[in-house]
Amino acid sequence: MGKFRLTQHLLGTVSILGLTLGSGALAQDLLEELPPEVQGEGFLGTIELGQGKREVQVGTAEALTVINQEEIDDRQAGTIAELIDSVPGVALVNGSRPEGSGINIRGFGANGTYGTDQKVAIVIDGATTGSEEIYRVGTQLFTDPSLYKSVSVNRGTVGSFEFGSGIIGGVVSFETKDASDFTGGEIGLRFRQTLGYSSNGAGYHSSSIIAWQPMENLEVLLNYTKRDTDAYKDGDGNLIQYTATEPYSGLAKIKYTFGDAGEHGLTFSYQKTSTEEFDAPYDAFNVVNFGNVNRQTESEIATLKYEYNPVGNDLIDLTVQYSYSDIYIESEPTNPGGFADYLLDGDHDYTIDKLTVKNAMFFQTGAASHDLRFGVEWISKDRLESQVDPVSGNVSVPGGRDERTALFLVDDIDLGGHWTISPALRWESQKITGAGTYAGDRYDNSALMGGISARYEFDSGVSVFASAAYTESLPILDDLNNPTYMNQPEKSTTYEFGAAYASSGVFAGDDSLQVKANVFFTRLWDVTSYSGIGAVESHGLEVEMTYAMENGTYFDLNTAYGDYDALQSSGLWGQWDNAPANSARLTVGKRLGEAWDLSWEQVVAENGSRNYGGYGVSNLRATYRPQSGALQGAEIRLGIENAFDRQYKPNLATEYKTGRNFKLTLAKTF
Repeated sequence: MGKFRLTQHLLGTVSILGLTLGSGALAQDLLEELPPEVQGEGFLGTIELGQGKREVQVGTAEALTVINQEEIDDRQAGTIAELIDSVPGVALVNGSRPEGSGINIRGFGANGTYGTDQKVAIVIDGATTGSEEIYRVGTQLFTDPSLYKSVSVNRGTVGSFEFGSGIIGGVVSFETKDASDFTGGEIGLRFRQTLGYSSNGAGYHSSSIIAWQPMENLEVLLNYTKRDTDAYKDGDGNLIQYTATEPYSGLAKIKYTFGDAGEHGLTFSYQKTSTEEFDAPYDAFNVVNFGNVNRQTESEIATLKYEYNPVGNDLIDLTVQYSYSDIYIESEPTNPGGFADYLLDGDHDYTIDKLTVKNAMFFQTGAASHDLRFGVEWISKDRLESQVDPVSGNVSVPGGRDERTALFLVDDIDLGGHWTISPALRWESQKITGAGTYAGDRYDNSALMGGISARYEFDSGVSVFASAAYTESLPILDDLNNPTYMNQPEKSTTYEFGAAYASSGVFAGDDSLQVKANVFFTRLWDVTSYSGIGAVESHGLEVEMTYAMENGTYFDLNTAYGDYDALQSSGLWGQWDNAPANSARLTVGKRLGEAWDLSWEQVVAENGSRNYGGYGVSNLRATYRPQSGALQGAEIRLGIENAFDRQYKPNLATEYKTGRNFKLTLAKTF
């Protein structure tokens, strides 16, 4: 039955693609009705592949999506979660508040009970961050979109072996802004100010950036961002309590290059995001009434990176990086004496130290060229024991240290220009030692994981690819109270195959088309992350497409369809509750010269595993960059999210989404 449903979804996606491409003539007819002075503005820049909102990554066998700075700005997202939910296969557990949202990819990640299941990796400037499970407190990712210039989402396992073990959903990787992004690499001082307003919740935000380049080889960036949003209303006008948020974020980053040819580089960065909540539910997902707390949440990440890339030596491209991340949550009950004080009156403190030594080298062996990356990692996760049940004496959040050493290797092998084969291996050894109640407990585990992908590109622009990967989720500190789980790594396999096409002059002389579709099959067994579940099996289809015309019209489409099943403790297979709903997202836009970018986005989703009902939501966006006058160099963005004020709740969410919301952002670099 699952294969039949998957075939139906594939046929439906092909139909959508055909309708979308066939609508080009209609869009052109409508645009011809515009005034001549608007028609004559011309297209922004030279037509290149990927001139829609988002370029499709057709050159890789991995299911990779990259969100660049322009899209980050245009989406005006209030949280990182709201930004990446536009990626196929990504779903959110809420998302409007950084402290109560979670990211789910292909059914793994946050789930409304725990902030994460360790199967989605969060990497910021190479630093591993995030907490472990944390019951009812969503802290998988706590930061601000204004700090970053790009976000990459690598779905599945095959591209994950440089980042960690047990990654089934995927890797979300962030790159912070650099001073040279604003100075253009020239000596000088630049200042960028961004001001934003949202109508639903009467929210505002301010982001101030100082970019200083006193020398060509020295960059300094300082960023301070503040957000303040009241509780929002849903599509029916109901106030969603406890959704107000007031976080602030800061980023400091210094880059220094030296040597005769600039072959040495040092980069230091530090960022912090913090917020306070008063009389808010302990359950950040607002499902179970344990009671209310006053809570402070802080996230800190510091990295120090050394790079050595000598000119003329293809065998050395060395990176040595140390990173430190800390998530700290302090809470106290507003009405002490309740039945759940052992949960409410407790602090969480998670730190991750990570040292990575990695080298990249390029060399030939006969007709094959190798782009080889290999390295060693040391990772130490420390957590303070913070909560003790006064009745049973059981530790709700065990403390201890999870120390790991890993070796990894990835080799991209080009076999003469058409074939690319990429084997990858990761070996990881773990030592967990308990603290406090579990002092003296020690568990040792190790695993060898790996995968391989292959891609063949035809001269016509068509490429086909396939991959297979195996990984293991090693035990976590949360399970110190279960000796069986501490000796039982979870195991998973993922198989993918697909095709891509990229070309210009497809339907007209100067148009461009990129499309990529991949099918995945995933199986997880020896499950310890979910109660009453023995195995999870899923298969699905993901499609991404962008089509751009010479006159500035563009169409972007992405879809995600899948079937997700779980083996219950009863021995019967049933629907997997954490599965994302089938969905599609279509954007139709028009660029008018260098000044305007107008777009309409339609998001549709089917009924999901939690039966919240399907929905369709329209979002409108306009970006204006004045080319002359007093506002020259400024950027003005207007967005209308949920334009028709629909009442809806995404499948994995625990709260209804925001109703109609007008957003206005002004930005200028001085």
